[in-house]
Amino acid sequence: MSALSQSTLLAVPLAPLAGAVIAGFFGKSIGRRGAHVVTILGVLVAFILSALTLRDVVDGARFNATVYEWMVLGGLKMEVGFLVDGLTAMMMVVVTFVSLMVHIYTIGYMEEDPGYQRFFSYISLFTFSMLMLVMSNNFLQLFFGWEAVGLVSYLLIGFWFKRPTAIFANMKAFLVNRVGDFGFILGIGLIVAYAGTLNYAETFAKAGEYSKLTMPGSDWQLITVTCICLFIGAMGKSAQFPLHVWLPDSMEGPTPISALIHAATMVTAGIFMVARMSPLFELSDTALNFILIIGAITALFMGFLGIIQNDIKRVVAYSTLSQLGYMTMALGASAYSVAVFHLMTHAFFKALLFLAAGSVIIGMHHDQDIRNMGGLRKYMPITWITSLLGSLALIGTPFFAGFYSKDSIIEALHASHLPAAHWAYWASVIGVFVTAFYSFRMYFLVFHGKEHFHHKPFPGEHDHHDDDHGHAHTPHESPWVVTAPLLLLAIPSVVIGFMTIQPMLYGEFFKDSILVNVAAHPAMKELAHEFHGAVAMATHAFGTLPFWLAAAGVATAYVFYMVAPGIPAAIGRALAPLVTVMENKYYMDWINEHILAAGARLLGRSLWKGGDVALIDGFAINGSAKVVGWVASLVRLFQTGYIYHYALVMLLGVFALMTWFVWLAR
Repeated sequence: MSALSQSTLLAVPLAPLAGAVIAGFFGKSIGRRGAHVVTILGVLVAFILSALTLRDVVDGARFNATVYEWMVLGGLKMEVGFLVDGLTAMMMVVVTFVSLMVHIYTIGYMEEDPGYQRFFSYISLFTFSMLMLVMSNNFLQLFFGWEAVGLVSYLLIGFWFKRPTAIFANMKAFLVNRVGDFGFILGIGLIVAYAGTLNYAETFAKAGEYSKLTMPGSDWQLITVTCICLFIGAMGKSAQFPLHVWLPDSMEGPTPISALIHAATMVTAGIFMVARMSPLFELSDTALNFILIIGAITALFMGFLGIIQNDIKRVVAYSTLSQLGYMTMALGASAYSVAVFHLMTHAFFKALLFLAAGSVIIGMHHDQDIRNMGGLRKYMPITWITSLLGSLALIGTPFFAGFYSKDSIIEALHASHLPAAHWAYWASVIGVFVTAFYSFRMYFLVFHGKEHFHHKPFPGEHDHHDDDHGHAHTPHESPWVVTAPLLLLAIPSVVIGFMTIQPMLYGEFFKDSILVNVAAHPAMKELAHEFHGAVAMATHAFGTLPFWLAAAGVATAYVFYMVAPGIPAAIGRALAPLVTVMENKYYMDWINEHILAAGARLLGRSLWKGGDVALIDGFAINGSAKVVGWVASLVRLFQTGYIYHYALVMLLGVFALMTWFVWLAR
């Protein structure tokens, strides 16, 4: 068994950071080519070292040590440290591989953008932030990585900062994540206050005695409050209802960053964090039920919204929201390994789908409306076949990567004994049909049927209106720097689930990363009892309800959009009020802007006018000055300047003092 080297582990996050610094500060000097070479090289080094680390971890190597001690306050140590086990090593490989594919893809996608060097600097910095998050062995470093990915996502979503929609979207993402992060830091604060440490291992060692405490002045279990606070942080980062509203709007950023945010970095941070904190969450059934309910709402109702989207990137974005809901439900069922397994498989096929969507956008000359597409299969064969493979993985087709993880989630929910698991199970089952329907609605409208791009029914903002440019609307296959990452991502999207389900779910890959109380939460034990190999699981699936629901979703999408397109239009007219609600995204944005934000503005104005202006400035500061002035005006009456007045006052004073002393002597 080889030992993990601290210097090698340090090189993993520092290589992308070096690329980001060079491209960011010296971008003009090194030029566009230099910027992408240095950042891709940094991420490539990180990926190779991560892969070697994963190999050593599989062989049994582990690392948990302090790299740098920042400060010590009493008994509280604040430090930078790495914890590398199965969970961390898997995340390192996924983050660096997807990031490497996105970096290569960006060469083609951002070819003509004036902010080319700046974009490469940002995505490399994003990779560094996520690596610091997943490699941390303490809450301080976790919080640093947590906030860093939030900050860089703000820069990337608003990359085209001259667009008002991009400015609004990145501010929305930043503010919504601050709400979640407030809960997250409260959870960390409770751990520091009562466990007295920021280190994971020390916290987990005290989890038993921590679970016996209650919140001061109440009968609430401290562990429950702590876990719910931590999960609120995850709700923000991993876009769970009702803190999901920022994620669809993040599509305002360039497509490569959509793939990076949605597949391997920011949105997976919350899922990773809860899995890492499994020793704490296992002690609170209340928190687990809460997680199940939130995940079920997100998985089902965000999937419904994917049905009515016409922007190709937004369809994939709502797919991400729904799949994050599935991961969250798995966490609530104490199937943490299944949640992380789906996180991994989802990272590959979702990155594939986003980058394929970007390839379609390039081929369609930046038109994103799927109603303007159709018949692209013969013009973009590589994009077509990779999109099909990604879609089949997403809907859980047997033998594809998404099948093994998604089916395991549904089985875990069915096996869970928690009260909320029953509702979550049915939400997951219905979600199978919904996912298949909106995924293949997009697939059929884009790659099959009539070619609508010759005479677009819905003109796009980038369309050429001159007759001389009519040929510009003929689609074309994307350059190799775009298609090569699609092919490389398609391979794990098909095979990674088949290859890894045994060690990750039923082997010992996560044995010292994830803790499950099997007696209280037996879902994983029941899944292990029913598992008889990857082949048997896939062949058995052809007779199960989820498979037939997925098949029905694909068939319905084909009939609705290829055979009888009048049906969905008629249904839309019949259900017009419901469609209006869905088009307005359940009015969550309206509630946030007109009730919550308006209430916050009213409160802020009240505190400003009443607290700052009236109380502090008016009463405390100006009031005290007025009192001093009034006292001074009275005292000034006695300052006449005549000596005999002062002599009289002195005599009166002496007389008063003598009278007082005589009275005391009696």
